[in-house]
Amino acid sequence: MPNPVLELSNFTSDRVPDPARQRELTEALESGAVVSMPGFDFQLTAAELPLLDPRILAKAKNVSYTPSADKVGGTSCTGAELEVLRNLMARYSKMARGLVANLFPAYAEKMQVLRTSLRPAEIAGRKSSWRKDDTRLHVDAFPSQPTRGNRILRVFLNVNPVGKPRVWRLGEPFEDVAKRFLPGIGRPFPGSAKFKALVGLTKSEASEYDFIMLKMHDAMKADDAYQASVGQDPILFQPGTAWVCYADSVSHAAISGQHQFEQTIRIPLAAMQDTKLSPLRILERMRRRALA
Repeated sequence: MPNPVLELSNFTSDRVPDPARQRELTEALESGAVVSMPGFDFQLTAAELPLLDPRILAKAKNVSYTPSADKVGGTSCTGAELEVLRNLMARYSKMARGLVANLFPAYAEKMQVLRTSLRPAEIAGRKSSWRKDDTRLHVDAFPSQPTRGNRILRVFLNVNPVGKPRVWRLGEPFEDVAKRFLPGIGRPFPGSAKFKALVGLTKSEASEYDFIMLKMHDAMKADDAYQASVGQDPILFQPGTAWVCYADSVSHAAISGQHQFEQTIRIPLAAMQDTKLSPLRILERMRRRALA
């Protein structure tokens, strides 16, 4: 089964599996699985529950939290309500970090915790350009934040208070996606990466790997026939379910749902249990040259 969902029932965030199980989970994650934990133990307080409302959004589609700065953005909340929101997002971020450390201990000392998000609005029916439409199958790539082959790990949690699932589609394994779209992707224009970094379009100089991943992301979303032919079976993540995946290799689309947390974590390539399973190494094998 491509990109299977590996379910851990009634899993608590502080549980530490035995080393053999940790290796199995890491192998599954790195091979393209989504590790799902229904019945997860993250409860919202009476003060936090009113924040599950699209009214807390400013102009963005989600509220963001930067753990390194302890700062919330994208919200209309002020005063005491803003402080409750900040504490909630900090609590989720801390939980997500601990969960990754307990399940995948090889990453614990090397992971870099990036942005935390809360998405209180319904995703179905939201108007956006095809490039920003997350209801279309894609693999993740950051236009302004090159990874140079380091991994994008994401921890999700459905906290919907009225029983509504987060519905996903899962597409083909990454290598199959690459076989389909890589032949149509050329090389970056010489000097373009340096120029983009110089003028601030990217936070660092992108590699050819980053160029390919962005082109692949766009090619997948732009291909209507592909979208209609792959990953049509819905995957339901019920309220109280947490799930983890490498979003840069798992082809995914969020079809519907409301009220979701998300934590983005950068995993150094060298921290992987098997680097051959990374998108960088797969693409390098297919292109027969170094890409980062």
